[in-house]
Amino acid sequence: MAAAGSAGLPATVSEKQEFYQLLKNLINPSCMVRRQAEEVYENISGLCKTTFLLDAVRNRRAGYEDPHPRVRAAACTTLGQMATDFAPGFQKKFHEIVITALLRTMENQGNQRVQSHAASALVIFIEDCPKSLLLLYLENMIKSLHSILVIKLQELIRNGTKLALEQLVTTIASVADAIEESFIPYYDIFMPSLKHVVELAVQKELKLLRGKTIECISHVGLAVGKEKFMQDASNVMQLLLKTQSDLNNMEDDDPQTSYMVSAWARMCKILGKDFEQYLPLVIEPLFKTASAKPDVALLDTQDVENMSDDDGWQFVNLGDQQSFGIKTSGLEAKATACQMLVYYAKELREGFVEYTEQVVKMMVPLLKFYFHDNVRVAAAEAMPFLLECARIRGSEYLSQMWQFICDPLIKAIGTEPDTDVLSEIMNSFAKSIEVMGDGCLNDEHLEELGGILKAKLEGHFKNQELRQVKRQEENYDQQVEMSLQDEDECDVYILTKVSDILHSLFSTYKEKILPWFEQLLPLIVNLICSSRPWPDRQWGLCIFDDIIEHCSPTSFKYVEYFRWPMLLNMRDNNPEVRQAAAYGLGVMAQFGGDDYRSLCSEAVPLLVKVIKCANSKTKKNVIATENCISAIGKIMKFKPNCVNVDEVLPHWLSWLPLHEDKEEAIQTLNFLCDLIESNHPVVIGPNNSNLPKIISIIAEGKLNETISHEDPCAKRLADVVRQIQTSEELWLECTSQLDDEQQEALQELLSFA
Repeated sequence: MAAAGSAGLPATVSEKQEFYQLLKNLINPSCMVRRQAEEVYENISGLCKTTFLLDAVRNRRAGYEDPHPRVRAAACTTLGQMATDFAPGFQKKFHEIVITALLRTMENQGNQRVQSHAASALVIFIEDCPKSLLLLYLENMIKSLHSILVIKLQELIRNGTKLALEQLVTTIASVADAIEESFIPYYDIFMPSLKHVVELAVQKELKLLRGKTIECISHVGLAVGKEKFMQDASNVMQLLLKTQSDLNNMEDDDPQTSYMVSAWARMCKILGKDFEQYLPLVIEPLFKTASAKPDVALLDTQDVENMSDDDGWQFVNLGDQQSFGIKTSGLEAKATACQMLVYYAKELREGFVEYTEQVVKMMVPLLKFYFHDNVRVAAAEAMPFLLECARIRGSEYLSQMWQFICDPLIKAIGTEPDTDVLSEIMNSFAKSIEVMGDGCLNDEHLEELGGILKAKLEGHFKNQELRQVKRQEENYDQQVEMSLQDEDECDVYILTKVSDILHSLFSTYKEKILPWFEQLLPLIVNLICSSRPWPDRQWGLCIFDDIIEHCSPTSFKYVEYFRWPMLLNMRDNNPEVRQAAAYGLGVMAQFGGDDYRSLCSEAVPLLVKVIKCANSKTKKNVIATENCISAIGKIMKFKPNCVNVDEVLPHWLSWLPLHEDKEEAIQTLNFLCDLIESNHPVVIGPNNSNLPKIISIIAEGKLNETISHEDPCAKRLADVVRQIQTSEELWLECTSQLDDEQQEALQELLSFA
């Protein structure tokens, strides 16, 4: 152990005071701005290296003993907070010492509360720890967790102690979640004990333990998968059904309720269609909870004071010695129940059809349930999934349901006060349009929607101006700037949802929607002005990309609005802007018609320049670069007269394969197949000299999961490989340049295609 005064360890009184102040800030990070948090991390990194915190966790301190449980519990809490604030760097840097220390602390039977804090900190640490790192400690972690589970189960049986066990089952669930199928070998040692806990935890004071253990069982089942879990599925379902039956006779705020609701959803995911037989038993309690009306009251000041000890109520002062009160204890359960109804509609589709009408009649009014944000989010999220279910009953039934949904959904976009909820409502509306298709909006709907979107865009610009004014005010400082940046991020997020709605309209209505769109055109043109912030230009270009892709060749009438912004933004410092511009140039070639020929010719040298830039393949830039490579492929394929194909092809081939943008990668592979199948001499190369490169590209495509079993391109690529295999000498030359993983990837491709 490092001695006091060694690197990073606070030795003097003042250093120790500073250290504890750092810990205080870490435990309550909301008081810090981001830069201060980063400075704390830099200061505290050295402390972790010298095991100062970890010694406190393990009941040791440099030079003297300090066994107080509060110190150890606080140290666990601090490690958990650091794991949250500085993830994933903290996990990658300190995984060995933190995991080891927390496991040892959990094994120490001296204090249940310290054990519980250690188990909680381990859960937080695991959340952002790469799976590959967790697997390094898996054997020790499993051995430790199982031995503690056995001991705590015996303590529960003997004297009813439950605190550490409640947290332990949550930790086991987190480990299973994190390592997924790697938990299969350990399933049989955990599941009997977990089921035993559920069977034992029947007393009122053990409700929370029972709920958390049920949650753990469902997480473990989801991690190991249906095949392994089926040996216990029937038994577990009976435990759940018994608990469900008991819950039907319990209070609305029973702590087991939310755990049960979520556990049923995981069981649905595990069992798939086999779950449908249980749905009638699950659905009624969900309806009851989801449709529960909150308790509200208008109270005078004295009444509020009398009720102040009741944690289940929140109050808003209305003036004149009156307050509005709402009982919040049931709202979380209501939100969870609504979210589970969404989940069942999404997962079961045909199996959920008979419930769609009842659910939609309940959910549509909840778009205005302002007592709880997550209830409104669930109500919005449900709409496209309910429409998918309704489609199974035919077009007339679907149309009736959409008529019931559409108007309230549009109105909610115009009236929703919370940005996070608004983004979900807008997203739901966009998805619903895609489900319903061309003609789903009547003239009144379009008029109302146009006015709302126009107001959102105008508000976006106005808010930017107001933020600039605030930056000039006397009280402007770093804290104000952080607040302004948060506001800006919220505004930009809503802008992305405006883009999503327009995308859904362009992709379903095609050029028919353009006359309606022209009321928004000046605002979209304003977004791509060179003076605008880069997110404005990114999303403005994305909107024009959609017009080009889905409304061509009519889109050319707007070319003078986006021609120069599209070309000039290929040089932008922000890769997101370059990506939007490059994608637009690619779809011009693919969908734009002959009018776009000159623009495509101008685009090629700009695209090449981006690709050849020294840092073009860095993590930050690679997506934009791959869109440039794909765009050049599209120009060669769809506008070959705009470029010297034979001159560009060797360069294009050398830039392959694409790794990051899967959609563009599969397009390039399809074009490569076209060229190979036509025996293009430049691609094949003299004396088949390019075939090893081509085989390498195909192997990498499979290895990086660009090529999926379902994609028709997979068979085309497999046929290319088989054709090369007919020449033993050529095949040997190609495969000799591949590593083992690439060769295995090729064999897998051949086996399924």
